[in-house]
Amino acid sequence: MADKIRVLIADDHTIFRAGVRLLLEAEPDIAVVGEALNGDEAAALAESLRPDVILMDIAMPGTNGLEATRRIKARWPEMQVLVLTMHRSDEYFFEVLKAGASGYVLKAAETNELIGAIRAVARGEVFLHPTMAGQLLKDYLSRSSEPEAGAQPALTPREKEILRLLTDGYSNTEIAERLVVSPSTIHSHRTNLMKKLNLSSRHELIQYARQRGLMRDS
Repeated sequence: MADKIRVLIADDHTIFRAGVRLLLEAEPDIAVVGEALNGDEAAALAESLRPDVILMDIAMPGTNGLEATRRIKARWPEMQVLVLTMHRSDEYFFEVLKAGASGYVLKAAETNELIGAIRAVARGEVFLHPTMAGQLLKDYLSRSSEPEAGAQPALTPREKEILRLLTDGYSNTEIAERLVVSPSTIHSHRTNLMKKLNLSSRHELIQYARQRGLMRDS
């Protein structure tokens, strides 16, 4: 039989730790190798016991679970940290991932979900509580729909034409005559262009056009 998954439980509630230990030790492939009352103890026991998985609470006296996770992952990146918490907040969720944890399970989760999460992170996988996984996907989709920093804003064909004419030295009135529109329309397009491109002068518009190859060939 393969070696058992060695688990360290870090939580400041004695009764909770005892209950989790009983649940885990009933599994043939899991062994609880230690218990910690706070983040400092978790880090110390991580060094001495070298567990495969650390069940880490967030809110503990002294060094909290997030800081303990950062310290442990910085020194022993091969150790997997599975956060077990009552917090459903998105803020905690993303902070946990940033700290280096491989999973996030709510204390209200079913027993088989916790067991499955431990096995998953022990295999090097990431485990997210279903509601939090949904939030992560929602956040990713929201971010991916936003333009990347430094990305060139999309210009309409008319905006590109007006920008080229401006860089050629034509005035608003002259551009209006060439495009058979009113000068006020060209003024509006020019104002919108500067707002869209976050520019404040004709000179900056010309520089923008040069940098992106939008000027007419001589």
